[in-house]
Amino acid sequence: MTNILIVDDDLNILKLIDTFLSEIGYKVYKAQDGLEALRILRHTSCELAVVDVMMPYMDGYNLTKEIRQNYDIPIILLTSKNQIEDKEQGFLSGTDDYLVKPFEPKELLFRIKALLRRYDKQSDSATVTLGRTIINKKSYEVHIGDVTILLPLKEFELLYFFVSNPMQVFSRVQLIEHIWGLDYEGDERTVDVHIKRLRERFSKLTDDFKIKTVRGVGYLLEAKK
Repeated sequence: MTNILIVDDDLNILKLIDTFLSEIGYKVYKAQDGLEALRILRHTSCELAVVDVMMPYMDGYNLTKEIRQNYDIPIILLTSKNQIEDKEQGFLSGTDDYLVKPFEPKELLFRIKALLRRYDKQSDSATVTLGRTIINKKSYEVHIGDVTILLPLKEFELLYFFVSNPMQVFSRVQLIEHIWGLDYEGDERTVDVHIKRLRERFSKLTDDFKIKTVRGVGYLLEAKK
């Protein structure tokens, strides 16, 4: 049975999600604040967390950071805020997806299933290797020979995605959906900025791969033969 942690100080939301997910077959653990959520995680193995932003004691952004540092599980932020700055703060905290209240329980279910599929695939191959380059999804580290590199979250996820899918062309829209989530409303140039940073970081460190621009289409990672 899949364990889902729901964290929200609104008892009505907790009850709604608990009832809906339990009827489908998930085991739901409920917490009304971040501190209670962390206590549950210390004693219970959960496969996914749904976290409200506005909570007492510890808000959803800080809880997301704590979960991301200690547990390799997907996180969905729930919030009544719909401003791009709030979404940016959520993704910077390490969330995988973002759902604005009010929402349909079915939409939450779709997102839960999508993230569980994505993490299940990643857990089967938490480490990907390309030449002397080793990318570890569990530790979020990139090793090139004796050099260890710690990347910002989205740069790491973008690189991991490319190396896991070499020689495949992805449009900016596809990359945003995979890395930033369906709700991301920022500029597509965000992809260009992150790829520019990756190129700058690795061009002098390794020739195991190159991220190339496919004019009019998007980007692909070319692996050294």
